[in-house]
Amino acid sequence: MKLRTVSLTIALSAMLIASCSSPEQKQEFRWTVDRFADIKVMRYQVPGFTDLSLRQKKLVYFLSQAALCGRDILFAQNGAYNLAIRKTLDGIVASGKIDQATPEWAAFMTYTKQVWFANGIYHHYGNDKFVPGFSETWFRAAVATCDPGLLPVRPGTSVDALLAEICPVMFDPAILPKKISQDVSTDMVQNSAVTFYRGVTENEATAFYAGKKDRTDPAPPSYGLNTTLVKENGRIVEKEWKADGVYGPAIREIITWLTRASTVAENDHQRRTIDTLIAYYTSGDLRDFDAYNILWLQDTSSSVDFVNGFIETYNDPLGIKASWESIVNFKDVAATRRAETITANAQWFEDNSLVDPRFKKKEVRGVSAKVITVAQLGGDCYPTTPIGINLPNADWIRAAHGSKSVTLENITYAYDQAARGDGFNEEFCNSPEDVRLLEQYGSLVDNLHTDLHECVGHASGQLMPGVGVDALKNYHATIEEARADLFALYYLMDPRLVELGLLPSQDAARAGYIEQILNGIFTQLKRIEPGKNIEEAHMRNRQLIARWCFEKGKAETVIAQEQRDGKTYFRITDFSRLRALFGALLKEVQRIKSEGDYEGAKALVETYGVKVDPVLHHELLARYKKLNLAPYGGFMNPVFTPVEQNGEITDIRVTFPEDFVGQMMEYGKKYSFLSPWD
Repeated sequence: MKLRTVSLTIALSAMLIASCSSPEQKQEFRWTVDRFADIKVMRYQVPGFTDLSLRQKKLVYFLSQAALCGRDILFAQNGAYNLAIRKTLDGIVASGKIDQATPEWAAFMTYTKQVWFANGIYHHYGNDKFVPGFSETWFRAAVATCDPGLLPVRPGTSVDALLAEICPVMFDPAILPKKISQDVSTDMVQNSAVTFYRGVTENEATAFYAGKKDRTDPAPPSYGLNTTLVKENGRIVEKEWKADGVYGPAIREIITWLTRASTVAENDHQRRTIDTLIAYYTSGDLRDFDAYNILWLQDTSSSVDFVNGFIETYNDPLGIKASWESIVNFKDVAATRRAETITANAQWFEDNSLVDPRFKKKEVRGVSAKVITVAQLGGDCYPTTPIGINLPNADWIRAAHGSKSVTLENITYAYDQAARGDGFNEEFCNSPEDVRLLEQYGSLVDNLHTDLHECVGHASGQLMPGVGVDALKNYHATIEEARADLFALYYLMDPRLVELGLLPSQDAARAGYIEQILNGIFTQLKRIEPGKNIEEAHMRNRQLIARWCFEKGKAETVIAQEQRDGKTYFRITDFSRLRALFGALLKEVQRIKSEGDYEGAKALVETYGVKVDPVLHHELLARYKKLNLAPYGGFMNPVFTPVEQNGEITDIRVTFPEDFVGQMMEYGKKYSFLSPWD
């Protein structure tokens, strides 16, 4: 599971700048490099890379290439026409024959950047299809200026045929309008544009996987995780994602770079881990995937590490099939001591929670954690990325072998630096004291919250016998993220954290509570269009927690909603009572997951996590607009370039490009392996 929430507080981490060793990192660093629509594109630093050994640098480079080779896979998963549309947009940009001093060109570039950023024609958070700000007539004329060799024309057809296929999808709002449908009153599979299911209804897909499951298997594979479910001649079958199957050309390129990475692995265990991942990509066998996951989580000694594969199921309306993603990283040794303190006390956290003893783990096994420096992002982690990860997701592996958590600290640092002085806290915080707490402790508490969420939150609890991970269906992701967040929030104000040296004082914990309530109940709504519901799992989770605590604490006014000068503010009146509410909700959410209570999950999420207060929303958007900020952010990748002498790599040089368009066009040329028409 991945934590994607970020703070907009100020970070004063001079230590990170001091640890940067490349010339560019030591000089003034421009964090935000592009702005369009509701997006800002940033850069992140890679402190400590030049201190790695040559072997480790090579490993980072080879794994980074593998991370970039899966780009087409995610585009293809996010919609059947994404690759054809992206390659057409790339062709227009590459042609250079359009007058760039026109409003149409400006609108075209905004749309193109949106498609690049979202890995398809649907908003990465809202799931709605982008609306072009240019006409279909203008677009057709732009395509006509291109050399046909720059366009993804289906073999044996024409440019006109290409336009006949993609123009209705781009310009008709009624055709494939949403990437993911979360409307339980409809067929969510058939109303979602993702390509995990073809010609199959929601009921058929649910019945198919129910029939595959063996509830007596103590180590069940994640059925359906890496397949497309299709109907052929009236029969439902799975098409595996593997080297000689679906997405084969891209997967074979990934394997090529993983094979090179294996030759420079830091140790035998890491080499076996990489080789097992290669075996999985070759066979498509989920037992190989489980074997890889176990080896991966047991590798706690390697400095360089990675995530690569079909991992998270957020983009499947049924929560079964995984999107492709990758992150390449190396350990931040100093910051990892914080995470190691948490994992060393994992059993204490489990034993002392308010959760029903039936749902607690008697023995928390194999929990490890580290703070990392991200070197490269790919697939569903690029350009927008999580700030914390806890894997693997299979509950039986967690129970038998444990899990590994990572906190992406150079990413959180980049977010904070890009937000310095933006006026956000001053506008929305209840008081100058709240602003002070967030500015003084916000970054520290955010990172600690991430550690607690990933290290012990996701690793906590257990399912009751016979309960499968699919029991909560489309509500699984929201409930799981709420469970981990509540675990972190409950313990954030525990005196034990001060005793362990993880927090300097209870004031720091207050900053975490202020941010949770303010963001969950109010400020995250900046990402929602007027009249829309909340659909993204992490956003649903945050509102669920804040709204539930607001409602349950009304009798004691634990959270006061106040009006001053025509503006709404939220004030926490009793932090101890709020902590008790977090604990009570954690107890209920853990029960829902442990018992597989679908109706309980549905009631909780639909009541508190989905609907938006229209009056509050209108006010928020008006106030936010005056700040002239972008509600969403993502990153450009650094570039790793081999330095060679006599055919041998003697060093790896890292640079930090500032041209988002340039990086997207380069990726389109170098890492485009899939046909739009397969």
